[in-house]
Amino acid sequence: MNSKTTLAVIAAIVVLAIGGYLIFGKKDVGAPAESAQATFDPLNATYTIEGQPVNLVDGKSEVSIAEGKLGAESGSAIKIITTLFGQPVTGDLNGDGKADAAVMIVENPGGTGTFFYVAAALNTENGAQGTNAVLLGDRIAPQNIQIKNGQIIANYADRRPDEPMAASPSVGVSAYLVFDGTALTASAPLSGAGEHCGGNLATAPVCITGYHCAPDPTSNLPFGDVGGICVLGTN
Repeated sequence: MNSKTTLAVIAAIVVLAIGGYLIFGKKDVGAPAESAQATFDPLNATYTIEGQPVNLVDGKSEVSIAEGKLGAESGSAIKIITTLFGQPVTGDLNGDGKADAAVMIVENPGGTGTFFYVAAALNTENGAQGTNAVLLGDRIAPQNIQIKNGQIIANYADRRPDEPMAASPSVGVSAYLVFDGTALTASAPLSGAGEHCGGNLATAPVCITGYHCAPDPTSNLPFGDVGGICVLGTN
């Protein structure tokens, strides 16, 4: 093999080696690694109940606490058991276009009470971010929960104010909750385009942002008494 041929072979080997490095071996050490969004799972999130964080794992939390000084000395303890009731429902609660979740939570603090709450799990880059839990009542009869017009609606049965706790819940109740950017809070019912609004009800529906309540052109009833429908725009 003459010198020219030898040099050509060496050059070809070098070119192939550099090409292989560029294709297979080069790593862009200067570029930041892409961060994948954490899995959104409302069953594995931390919610705040009565001011205390409660971390649910697979939809359940079980915490033992000492029963006072005597209990601490004797080693006896009571268990606070917190679980999700039913399945989460999804919908956008903060207007970012992502599907958040609403959950119903039941807590048994070790006594006779069984307390039902509603909370939200926001869909963030770090996964499910739980909100504060809003109390519905003690030993109520939960029915269903939904998200509509960016609002959580929880339906359940409760007792009349003059009834004892031994009475079976028989009065239908709906709780309306919104996430105000900081916490889950009570709200008037929200209506969207073409839905009923206003009227002389104690909890008359109000229109979502960007809409106002106007007389229903298909109704001859007084607008001030029965309300109207939500139409685009503001008064």
